[in-house]
Parts: sequence; C-alpha cells; structure tokens
Amino acid sequence: MLNNLDISVVVPLYNEEESLPELCDWISRVMLTHGFTYEIILVDDGSKDRSWEIVRNISVTNPYVKGIKFNRNYGKSAALNTGFKKAKGNVVISMDADLQDSPDEIPDLYKMIMTDGYDMVSGWKKKRHDPVSKTIPSKFFNYITRKISGIKLHDFNCGLKAYKNQVVHNIHVYGEMHRYIPVIAKWNGYAKIGEKVVEHRARKYGTTKFGLERFINGFLDLLSITFVSKFKRKPMHFFGSLGTLSFLSGLIITIYVIGDKLYRLHYKMPARDVVDQPLFFLALVALVIGVQLFLTGFLAEMMAMKSQSSNEYLVIEKIGVE
Repeated sequence: MLNNLDISVVVPLYNEEESLPELCDWISRVMLTHGFTYEIILVDDGSKDRSWEIVRNISVTNPYVKGIKFNRNYGKSAALNTGFKKAKGNVVISMDADLQDSPDEIPDLYKMIMTDGYDMVSGWKKKRHDPVSKTIPSKFFNYITRKISGIKLHDFNCGLKAYKNQVVHNIHVYGEMHRYIPVIAKWNGYAKIGEKVVEHRARKYGTTKFGLERFINGFLDLLSITFVSKFKRKPMHFFGSLGTLSFLSGLIITIYVIGDKLYRLHYKMPARDVVDQPLFFLALVALVIGVQLFLTGFLAEMMAMKSQSSNEYLVIEKIGVE
C-alpha cells in the first residue's frame, strides 16, 4: 500500500547548528518546485551544540520538519535506523546534514525508484571535495566491498541514497553498518540496486566528524555483515562445516597413528608409544575442536530460533513523529 507522502527525507545530524536552516529551506524549495508531498525527519544524534534548538525553531515555521533527539551520541547507523522506522513517504531519501549532499538530486532519485523500479539507489560522489586521507582509503574499501558483496557500486559510503519505503522498514541498520546498507538490502532480498552520479559540495560549515579509525571499523563491519547475512539463519552450516572438517581430520590422524602402531607390532618392527608421537596430540586437539564447533553450531541454531535481537536507542524528545 502506498503512503500519503511522496518523499521522506531522513537527515542524521551531530553538531550541525549552522547548516540546518539552509538545508531545510533548500529541501523545501526543491519539494515545492516539483510538487512533492514530503516530510523532513531530523535525527539529532546527541549534539552538544544548539542543533536541537534549531530543529525546534525550524519546526515552528515549517510544519513539514519533524525531529527526533537521542540522549547521547549513538552513531549515524542508529540515527538512520530510527529515522527510517518513522518515515512515511513512498520514497525515503537519506542525506547528510553538512550541505555536502545536494537536495537538487532528490527529483531524479525519486524517479529512479518510482519509475525505473529500483529498490534503492546509491549516490556516487565521482568528483569529491575531500582530502586525500579520506579519498584513498575510501576507494580501497569500496573496491573490497564490491568484490565481497558482488554489488557494482563505486561509493557505498555516500550519504545520499534513495529507497523504496518497504526497504527501510525491512532492514535493520546497527553498529557502524550505515556504509553497508546496500549489502544489507541485498541480503534481505532487495537486489535491484542502482547508482547515480551526484554532486559533492565542499563543506561550508564546521569540520568532519569522522576520523581514520572509521576505515578500520568499516573493514571489520564488512566482515561482520557478510558473515551475519549469510549465516544468521543457518549458523550450523558454518560451525558444523568447520566442526566436521576438524573432527574428520582428527579421526583420520588417529586411525593412521593407531594403524601404524599395530602394523609395526604385527611385523615386529620398532614402534613408538602412541602418546609419544606429536601426531597423537594434534589429532586429539582436532577432535576436541570439532566437537566444540558442533556444540557452538547447535547453541547458535537454538539462539537463532529463540531470540529476536534488537537495539533500542533512548529518545528523549520528539517533534511531529509518533
């Protein structure tokens, strides 16, 4: 079923007091020019400046602006996930609050979802206004992500993306997984993922909130999302396979060691005690590890069937959202 609104714009923010009025005016201007019904959901991720006060003031003069405030900084993924769950538009647009993403891209992104039939569209900042310390690591991780995920995107981490409403309501973004939303969407069955070259503007206010550590965390998150996406419903397939391999290796080594001892005894050849051979201890370790992996697999299967994990973020104030 379609919603009453054409577009929901979800904007996570952290200490962006200077850019918010200009951003909201720009988004509203684009929406009115193209005749879209819309809402702007500003998610304040525990800002320390006057950002929430600015959100309050804007919402008074612009009824299309809604706000959600966290009690502390949980991260961009938490802000996006919370905003996504409140979005009512048929198309949901995510964008950063620093004015480096251009709202003028919204109409074309909307068309790619509603007319061209994409499940989601990711922006590609082909020409970037970032220092080399960000662009080179970014290109490396985009390359690795393409190889692992099989999704042909140039810029997984671009904040400007468009989604069908059902996509954002059926995925869960947690930790630092916001940069891998296309991967999460694909593993949840939304495989028609497009890309659009978008304008990347130089930062007008403030400084970047991300350091080099995000690339290390990003690589670990990629491994995590790849593993969880493939095996969260069938953990025994992973642990059981490793357990079987380890147990069989130990069993084969054990049979060999015992068989060799019996052969030598039968033909009255010199023979070492089984416990004096390093292979015996290697086999023992392999057998024990194999059993442990099996038990881990069984426990993981039980947890997957019994538990439903979710992250809750403490929202201390809302404006215009249920």
